[in-house]
Amino acid sequence: MFYGDQRDETRQFFFTVWEKMQIKAPLLPLEAQIASVLDWHPEYHGLLSKDHNKEADFTIEQGQSNPFLHMGMHLALREQLGTNRPIGLQAIHQQYCATLGDEHDAEHQMIETLGEILWEAQRNNQAPNEQRYLQLLKDRLPNKFK
Repeated sequence: MFYGDQRDETRQFFFTVWEKMQIKAPLLPLEAQIASVLDWHPEYHGLLSKDHNKEADFTIEQGQSNPFLHMGMHLALREQLGTNRPIGLQAIHQQYCATLGDEHDAEHQMIETLGEILWEAQRNNQAPNEQRYLQLLKDRLPNKFK
């Protein structure tokens, strides 16, 4: 997805950005994107302040959501929006933002659908279905723009 494919490398990137944010060090462009996601999620700040969380497991069975996966989904959506892939995603995003009145809420709504599409692709051992993704986003769009 970004810095590395390994869980520990990816998590370390989040910790490094958090540390740089604390000392107000300059951020690289990708780090700035991560920092903006971290700003949206103060509930994760304590997690990022403790080194022992670098290897923590987050399981549904224990009633936990994975904060690193959640933040990564924000970044994945932003990457899609930056390239407008699939084509039309930017327009749908604008509609979600206009309807919900909040970009963070819009991203949360959209990453739920992204997660579903990625899960289906993994389950079926195939590439994500971009047309299904766009259609689900349109179908789930709040009524104002339907």
